[in-house]
Amino acid sequence: MGANTFFTSDTTWEVYESPEEAGWSSQRLREAKRYYDSLHSTAAMAIHDGKVLFAWGDVTQNTNAHSIRKSFLNSLYGIHVEKGNIDLNDTLGDVGIYDFPDLTEQEKQAKISDLLSSQSGVFHKAGEESLTMRRNRPNRGSHEPGTFFYYNNWDFNVLGTIFNGETELDLFEEFEEKIADQIGMEDFSLDNTEYKQEVRRSIHPSYLFQVSARDMARFGQLYLQNGKWDGEQIVPEEWIQMSLRDHGNVPRNTVYDYGYLWWSATSGKWSDLGLYSAMGRYGQAIDIIPELDLVFVHRVNSNNATFGFRRSVSQSQRLRLLEMIVEAKESD
Repeated sequence: MGANTFFTSDTTWEVYESPEEAGWSSQRLREAKRYYDSLHSTAAMAIHDGKVLFAWGDVTQNTNAHSIRKSFLNSLYGIHVEKGNIDLNDTLGDVGIYDFPDLTEQEKQAKISDLLSSQSGVFHKAGEESLTMRRNRPNRGSHEPGTFFYYNNWDFNVLGTIFNGETELDLFEEFEEKIADQIGMEDFSLDNTEYKQEVRRSIHPSYLFQVSARDMARFGQLYLQNGKWDGEQIVPEEWIQMSLRDHGNVPRNTVYDYGYLWWSATSGKWSDLGLYSAMGRYGQAIDIIPELDLVFVHRVNSNNATFGFRRSVSQSQRLRLLEMIVEAKESD
């Protein structure tokens, strides 16, 4: 399976000698690997019971995490909400958020909890918006705060501004200290983080991470373990459970609803398995399946063009790959 290709003697990950040792079928994982190869994905990795089941591609390369950055921020909110540094009931007006053009009185009533569930009702231009986001953005003032889900980069970027302002900390430095260092991320560096300013759209910058697949797997393992690492509670367990509840009432999605900066499966077999995911553009994902004690990371280096076009893997393709991996689990 090539599981040891990118794991040196000093890695802190343990690796199964074979899939069969972990209760998986080598043959069926080879079939999944062929499908993975057909997608032109650039890395994938599965962790079962805290050990590496397989690693495909270069799992050490730091590439754009895209919207998985939002789930990273979720961990920091959990820590500082528990400390009392952030109050989810505070409104945008309470914490002094503005933009150009400025917010209306209705928009200033949006709570921090509304932003976490992408229901602020503030339909302002934002940095890092995709073309689809721009086309689907509702008109300003068309929905009251807390009443309508729209996957909104303005909400997500402003959460970064609020975090830095309310805690008087830098979210990247805080992520390094409170998360990356604590769980032993091997490739993370502040050199691979960036505040991206697009002031013609909004004064609130995007907070961008470049992260490796194996470090994403550690982050997923932290959540699978309900926020604990080596016996220490890193992210409050109650916060994680709150974040995975359905807060967003997502329209037209047959798999997921939205919590606080995480997607949770709400119907069918994926719901039965307890699947929840951090997802980003072009096919980035951290998929967590508690019923199988499984973390699956899928990466697409969108900057590495193939055949003259940008690589991209759809949600349905990624979930089909995950399905094939799950089907490779041998019955007891």
